[in-house]
Amino acid sequence: MENNVNSTVGEIVTKDFRTVSVFTEYGIDFCCGGNKTLQKACEEKAVDVSELQKKLDEVTKSSKGNEIDFNSWDLDLLADYIEKTYHRYIREKMPILLQYLEKIRDVHGENHPELKKIYDLFSHSAMDLSMHLQKEERILFPLIRQLVEAKNSDQAMELSHCGSIQNPIGAMKEEHLTEGARFDKISELSHGYAVPLDGCNTFRAAYELLSEFELNLHKHIHLENNILFPKAIELEQSMH
Repeated sequence: MENNVNSTVGEIVTKDFRTVSVFTEYGIDFCCGGNKTLQKACEEKAVDVSELQKKLDEVTKSSKGNEIDFNSWDLDLLADYIEKTYHRYIREKMPILLQYLEKIRDVHGENHPELKKIYDLFSHSAMDLSMHLQKEERILFPLIRQLVEAKNSDQAMELSHCGSIQNPIGAMKEEHLTEGARFDKISELSHGYAVPLDGCNTFRAAYELLSEFELNLHKHIHLENNILFPKAIELEQSMH
């Protein structure tokens, strides 16, 4: 796959999900910041764009194996997948992380005052994400499924009480930005989830899970911001 410097990061990841590993390695945002061109993203991170393109080419030219082409999926299937995979993951891991972070804050907080800030940030994230998932599951995803059903049955789709689907989508994208900023701060405070020399096993487990949680959230937001949401808007517009 040729990666034009004027292609957006989101477009590149949408074409081949395996490129996530490269962008993660270089600290380039492929979800909330996925609308930036490859050139712009590299400039902001002081990354050699030729070097990054070479890494992307290596990934995309390797055998695809069982890689999933999310971009080809029907929207109702993609919404179901996000809900059953990423929403379930968040609900499963949040209480575990809160327990770990509370423990290392209490034990190591005197020597590492940043742990209180990390705990507070993640606590707010846990509360907001819980509400965010409910809004997607109760409002936005049912609207997307109704759109797909109306399209498949060649029926007219009336506007919901939310008006255009762009309204709830806009609200969800704003909340994605908030979470992206929170995790940028958590990553900064933890020095990229680097466990200090005096860190115990719980400290290590907390940072490993926090890093995994952030990457999982980025993939989740990418599927919504760069595939599900724009295609849902396009589908609605095609039906009016």
